[in-house]
Amino acid sequence: MAKTLKFGENGIWATKTGSSMAYNDQNGNFKPMPFAVTRASSATRVNKEGLIEVVGNDKLRIDYTDSSNGVALLEPARTNLVTYSEDFSNSSWTKIAISVSTNNTSSPDGSVTADKITESATSSEQTLYYETSVTTGTQYTLSLFVKKSERRWFFLRFGAAFGAFTNAFAWFDLENGLLGSKEAGIDNYSIDNYGNGWYKVTATATSTANATGRLFYGIATSDGVKSYTGDGTSGVYIWGAQLEQGSYPTSYIPTSGSTVPRAADVANGAGNAQVFNDSEGVLFANVAALADDGTSRRIAVSDESYSNRAMIELDENSNKLNYFVFSGGVNQNINVDFILSNSTLYNKIAAKYKVNDFALWVNGFEVDFSTSGNTPTGLDELAFDDGGNTSKFYGKAKEIGYYDAVLTDAELEALTSYTSFTNMANELNLTIK
Repeated sequence: MAKTLKFGENGIWATKTGSSMAYNDQNGNFKPMPFAVTRASSATRVNKEGLIEVVGNDKLRIDYTDSSNGVALLEPARTNLVTYSEDFSNSSWTKIAISVSTNNTSSPDGSVTADKITESATSSEQTLYYETSVTTGTQYTLSLFVKKSERRWFFLRFGAAFGAFTNAFAWFDLENGLLGSKEAGIDNYSIDNYGNGWYKVTATATSTANATGRLFYGIATSDGVKSYTGDGTSGVYIWGAQLEQGSYPTSYIPTSGSTVPRAADVANGAGNAQVFNDSEGVLFANVAALADDGTSRRIAVSDESYSNRAMIELDENSNKLNYFVFSGGVNQNINVDFILSNSTLYNKIAAKYKVNDFALWVNGFEVDFSTSGNTPTGLDELAFDDGGNTSKFYGKAKEIGYYDAVLTDAELEALTSYTSFTNMANELNLTIK
């Protein structure tokens, strides 16, 4: 197989400020073909040791949250609206029947900065909350890193004070890493294992007014419990509070006195005209969307415009995968598409192009094809966008590859398949029981 450009294959990454290497090893030559990387802010990732760490401006994040080989993490711009994300003793946090012990244990970043909240010996909701302005009809996602101590149950709540939200709770089991129940008003929620007993719990809700939102983090004795009489000594560990405008959680943004924005990730411009073949080729991607959120996310080989491009897209429709080809500014109407079982899991995708010979392969199967159409011309870059620097791909990429000749069906099947059930489970971050 004539693979002329590869990125992230077998967990091999090379990143520095402003670029990340994609490699060309055609004809035995190993030449760097870097992506230009920009992000006008720092951001965080999970490193090889499983710890959250800050990455500087304009540097691609290789994240190891759910892959031992790492993945390229590309996220949209977000802002943490919580001003003291790690200091819960600060007066910006209102405490109800709990006390805060600061810097009590090791946090998910490895420092001893996690606080412990302890319930009181009174009958009450044992919680603390933060207030900020919210916009009506807008989704907000609340998150926190939590670790069991004497208590194993925890809740997030979007409070009804000031009419900003419909009062709604979501509960989480910190002993087993499982979701508890949720009430109407919670759009979605999740719990993710960050190691060493830490879980990231999240919940999303839609604001019902332009008002002050009151966001609660609280201890519970079991699923569905809102208030109870505490024993005065039991509690949980907490760290890294975040409230962001959006329908799903993104990577942690630390704050210490003000809201903090994280700029969007941009990666484009890999390769050159010598790498790509206008007559025929295959674009390969092993990728997962951050969320099935009704947005368009694209990866394209193009002439750096909308005129000529071969492009795969996770589109606005739920779990839908598209393959488009434009030649000389004309949409070739390839109409090659497929409904994925889950776009937020890793899918191996191969898009083949040749005059009157186009096909889309997904996870070992040819899922669609077309026998009519011309190929694009002037191809000279691979980008995590649509070729025109819009519809950027926000997601996780284990591997991106380009082949300067069409592959046989057997080769396409092998390229997009899993070698074993265990390999598939590992690739998709599934639990084998």
